[in-house]
Parts: sequence; C-alpha cells; structure tokens
Amino acid sequence: MNDVDVVLPCLDEALALPGVLAAMPPGFRPLVVDNGSSDGSDSVAEEHGAVVVREPRRGYGAAVHAGLVASTAEFVCVLDCDGSLDPGVLPMLVSVVRAGRADLVVGRRVPVRAAAWPWHARAGNALISGLLRRRGLAVHDIAPIRAARRLDLLRLGVEDRGFGYPLELLCKAAEANWRVHELDVAYRPRAAGTRSKVSGSVLGTVRAVRDMAGVLR
Repeated sequence: MNDVDVVLPCLDEALALPGVLAAMPPGFRPLVVDNGSSDGSDSVAEEHGAVVVREPRRGYGAAVHAGLVASTAEFVCVLDCDGSLDPGVLPMLVSVVRAGRADLVVGRRVPVRAAAWPWHARAGNALISGLLRRRGLAVHDIAPIRAARRLDLLRLGVEDRGFGYPLELLCKAAEANWRVHELDVAYRPRAAGTRSKVSGSVLGTVRAVRDMAGVLR
C-alpha cells in the first residue's frame, strides 16, 4: 500500500513534467496540483500517470495546501516540478522521518553549477535563511523540497497561500519545537524551455522575498 504522496505544485510546467514524473521513485505517488496552467500541464501529468488536483486560486501556498488536503498517505513530500530537483532523493528524506529522527526533513540546495541558481535568487534565499537562523532554526535554505507526516503538517496550520508558505512552515515548525533536519540536495538548471516564476527574474525574486518577509513581521 502506498504511504507516500508527492505534492508537485504546478503552473505551466508541461515541458518539465515528463522527466520529473519518470524519475519518481517506486511507491511514491505524484499529485500534480495544477494552479491554472495554460500550457496543458494537467493533461501531460495525467498522460504520465500522475493524479491531478486542480486549484484555481493562484499561489504556491494555495497549490501546496490543496495537494496536502487531497493526499491520503501517511507521509507527504513536496517537490518543485520544474526539473531542478531530483525526485530520487525523496526516499532519503522520508527515511529520516519514518525512523523517528525528525519531524520535518528539508533539502538544502547545492547548485551543480552557478547558472542553476541566479545571483538574485541566491541572495534572497540567504537573507531569509539568515533571519531564520537568528530565530534559532538552524537551516540554510527555505525548504523547496521537504518531507513530513501529513497529519502533522495539517495540524501545524500554515495559512499563507503565496510564496511565504515554506517560510511560515519553518517558523511554525520552530514554534512547535519540531525536530527539523536539513540534508544537502543537488540543484540543477530547470528543464529546458521553462522559466521560473521566482528566480527567473529579479522582480520575481523581489516579490517572493516580499511575501516571505511579511511572514516574519
């Protein structure tokens, strides 16, 4: 019986989805949460065996929450579906939670080359991560890939429905005295022909940092 669902928030990632879904580990059920794509991402996801959840309200947090609600597994992973992160590392993250060594396992991105992580996105991440460490949470990234028990995540009650979602998740995890474990994960250039809504432009990064900074007020 499947006990791990993988939530993949998706907005116009039709070109990246085939590779991401093909790399999904056995026993890890992909839930592609279509957030209003106009490129047929939902059809591509279905053709490649994923469960499609439709969330019309735009926002990263809205998509993640919809996937979490739709999930039925004991463990849930969240993964960007742009091809920048290898689904093959998910069993490693889940194994730490399953063994009871952590309540939340998050990935720390290690770029395979400089082009994989534009300077403005890296700077924004460093700023937010530094603020988190000042609050006592020893992390160096804002959890673009993570694993935890589904019911624990729901009980945490993350409310942000925009780019501030992963930051609020970490803040509430710290407040709840969760054991948060960080693992290095390779960070690759996203799939050819696709463009990031955050790191793809300086403006996108500024908007994401603005959302996240609002969480820390």
